Amino acid sequence: MKRPSWNELQIFLTLAEQKNFRRAADLLGMKPSSLSHALKSLEAQLQVTLFNRTTRSVALTEAGKAFYRRVLPLQQEMDDVLSSVTAMGSEQGGTLRINGSDAALALLMEKVLFDFMARYPGIELDLVVDNRLSDIVAEGFDAGIRLYEDIPQDMVAVRLSGPVRFLTVASPAYLEQAPPLSTPQQLMQHRCIRQRLPSGKRYAWEYARGDEALSLAVPGRLMLNNSVLMAQAASRGQGVAYLPELYARDYLAAGTLIQVLDDWSVASQGLFLYFPHNRHLSQAMQVFLESVRAQRLA
Repeated sequence: MKRPSWNELQIFLTLAEQKNFRRAADLLGMKPSSLSHALKSLEAQLQVTLFNRTTRSVALTEAGKAFYRRVLPLQQEMDDVLSSVTAMGSEQGGTLRINGSDAALALLMEKVLFDFMARYPGIELDLVVDNRLSDIVAEGFDAGIRLYEDIPQDMVAVRLSGPVRFLTVASPAYLEQAPPLSTPQQLMQHRCIRQRLPSGKRYAWEYARGDEALSLAVPGRLMLNNSVLMAQAASRGQGVAYLPELYARDYLAAGTLIQVLDDWSVASQGLFLYFPHNRHLSQAMQVFLESVRAQRLA
């Protein structure tokens, strides 16, 4: 039997993780037709069907699942070998793909990224803004950055920031003509800028003060799924917004947004870098983690 090439194994692993020919082909930098041809060649060499294919989906067969479980550790070991060899040279090397919200990646760039890139010129960084809470393993990322509450429990989490408060904000112009707003219940008389979660559900605004806790389905005509746009809309007088402080702080400093219900705000545990606990860390990932821990974001 002809031995499969390393390239063919990479194609198999990528398609197994992406479960989509076009997405896998995009990640590999090849045409879907070329990927399909390579997969057929691999299956012919192994004399086994690795994937069940329909017009809408791709799924591993039982043989494919067994093959994936055996090949994945080999890929991780090869990544380690390549990273170790690179480390023997004059500089660290490799590529890191990191996924996170726009605010999280902006904070990472501000506090960690530029010093890291100056220190390790051989490491390439591929940062992808993603507010969908994607599966970083399935999408081929080395790590992600999220609020702690959004991180799956089976991940290793490394703190990047202190607690992140959720603020209720509105523009001075809106507040001048709006009804009083000194308690969360009064939000039911206001124009609120609501948020739709990646799951499709509407986000409930949460408040706490002492032993009191509230979760409100606020009214409003404008609904967005992006915190940057919510902050912009609020700053232009479109209503009251409920945002992580990261998105509101520049507007607060400029005076185009004002915080209300100050004594009712709640906080997340903060932003964390996370990655699978059972994944072998490349040399590039190890030095990146060292830099993150050393620079602990404010």
